[in-house]
Amino acid sequence: MTLPALTVLIVFTAVLAIRAKYNGPAASVYIFKPLTTILILLTACMADTSLSTAYQRLILLGLLCSLAGDVFLMLPGDRFILGLASFLIAHIFYITAFTCGPGPDSTPWIFGIILLTGVVMAFLLMPHTGRMKLPVLIYTIVILAMAWQAWERFHMNGRMNSMSAAAGATLFVLSDFLLAWNRFRRPFRSAEAVKLSAYFAAQWLIAASIRQ
Repeated sequence: MTLPALTVLIVFTAVLAIRAKYNGPAASVYIFKPLTTILILLTACMADTSLSTAYQRLILLGLLCSLAGDVFLMLPGDRFILGLASFLIAHIFYITAFTCGPGPDSTPWIFGIILLTGVVMAFLLMPHTGRMKLPVLIYTIVILAMAWQAWERFHMNGRMNSMSAAAGATLFVLSDFLLAWNRFRRPFRSAEAVKLSAYFAAQWLIAASIRQ
């Protein structure tokens, strides 16, 4: 299967997953949500001009952990902590990938934007997280570190694949913020559509960053 055809299939299964979130049946969510992530994983595997074997493997490991997180979050019962832990490990793999080669960097204005984003997120969410305050705080720090290093990588080399990773990391932060807002602060009807759209786009962009 060609990459454009696979991308069309990813969009199709993502739409079916989002539609099933609102209209059911639940079995369709169980099929199409993880299937979309699996297809994104396949996109990463198909990269024929990867930046490096290490980068590709780390992104693949991050996607595998994300797949586990998808499964935990969609199953009946409250498996939020398991899902959170799976995605936290995924972000650690992504951070390691983004700091491959030249290593981590720190640009004051990028760090300042990330720090400000973290402060705003903490102000809006932390008072409402109750017993989940510490896990959510740790997760927020890790995902913001992931976005920070993705943008540092792009700032350092200016490549299109680095921009893809940075855009994906940004959408991931947005997706998780909406998830937390919907869970802890104020549920809203369009949450699933916006959150999952941002999530699938984020993962696809990060997977696409493997290609030179």
